[in-house]
Amino acid sequence: MESTLFTNVRILEGNTNASPFLGSVLVEGNRIKRVSRSGGSVSGGAATVIDAAGATLMPGMCEAHTHFSWNDAATLSAIQTMPLEEHVLWCAKVAKRYLEAGFTSCVGAACAKPRLDVVIRNAINSGQIPGPRYLAASQEITVPGGLGDETLPHLPFPEFSFGVNVNSADEMRKAVRMFLKYGVDSIKLNLSGDNFTPDSPAETTWMSDAEVAAAMDEVRVRGKRGTAHARSAASVKQALRHGIDVIYHASFTDEETLDMLEAAKSRVFVAPGIAILYAMLHEAEAYGITHEKAVAMGYQIEWDAAVESLRAMHKRGVRILFGGDYGFAFTPHCQNARDLEFFVKYLGFTPAEAIRCATVYGGEIMMRGHELGQVKEGYLADLLLVDGDPLANISILRDPKRILAVMKDGVFAKSPDMEAEREMRWAA
Repeated sequence: MESTLFTNVRILEGNTNASPFLGSVLVEGNRIKRVSRSGGSVSGGAATVIDAAGATLMPGMCEAHTHFSWNDAATLSAIQTMPLEEHVLWCAKVAKRYLEAGFTSCVGAACAKPRLDVVIRNAINSGQIPGPRYLAASQEITVPGGLGDETLPHLPFPEFSFGVNVNSADEMRKAVRMFLKYGVDSIKLNLSGDNFTPDSPAETTWMSDAEVAAAMDEVRVRGKRGTAHARSAASVKQALRHGIDVIYHASFTDEETLDMLEAAKSRVFVAPGIAILYAMLHEAEAYGITHEKAVAMGYQIEWDAAVESLRAMHKRGVRILFGGDYGFAFTPHCQNARDLEFFVKYLGFTPAEAIRCATVYGGEIMMRGHELGQVKEGYLADLLLVDGDPLANISILRDPKRILAVMKDGVFAKSPDMEAEREMRWAA
């Protein structure tokens, strides 16, 4: 059995209740065998010894709102019209990049073609391609005129639509059953609109209760999970009423919404994806969206509402996870850890709380909280070796040069530079 011994590491367990400490970690096979504080001894036997010179060892991060098939384009149609063969290759390449960037787990939040997520998940699990632990999503299911409906009257081809359109509870059942047949882990419903599509803005709510109920009935039969694009307060309430477990965005809330979220906080996860709101307001001019245009589209109103809503959720103990909607031109892949900086700067999180969102809560949203998301004896060896202290400077988690090594399941996906190791010094 292969073993690795990390010595002279600053151990950041992932739980905000535990302060970092200097010590050693022994990995045997795919699990953490021993965690020792300085002064204690951990026998590595025939283990490969990594002297980290004071670098930080922390759990691998989980991206909770992942779109591998978004191809860094500026429009939904440009994502959808990528030919299938090229799209599979794109997803495989992106999955490898995520793992090397420190995301050892990812939760799919919708794919651009019916089986893309399933194929990539299966290829990762079988060892055909490198990538994070992955939960595969369906395409977005929407209604005519809603977010994701990209059909045109003169091109009435369903495969050209970003989302799958349904027009009744029966059509919803048919669509959900199709995705469940393909083997998805979750069904994604677009309950609200989005300012990215001006004819269906963020504060609107589009799907009928009968359609949502039909979807969730089918999801429960197969023991899978429902997720929702829900920016409006009404859509968040609708998601909660129907037992949807993962809510994406939740920008607009009122007291009733917050009370419902708090009541369901042991079950529900919120993954807001706030970086795209910021990017649309401040970083999209190269793609034809000036700050003034973004304000006119409603992004300033949504940003202000989202900051207020997420601050309130955080105070009430709702589990908020980082990531989401990376893969557009203005939010390119593998900058996802930027969300952690936003959590600290705008949402009132401490750095330790933000890291818990990426680690402990990540294990929980992956439905493996008993063995993922902490540096703890018996847990799976999904680990990051980081040059510096993320609690002092959380931005280092999105700097590839500061991610010294990535281990998934006890195997290095990004190996430490054994020569450079001798020169490592802990720095903020």
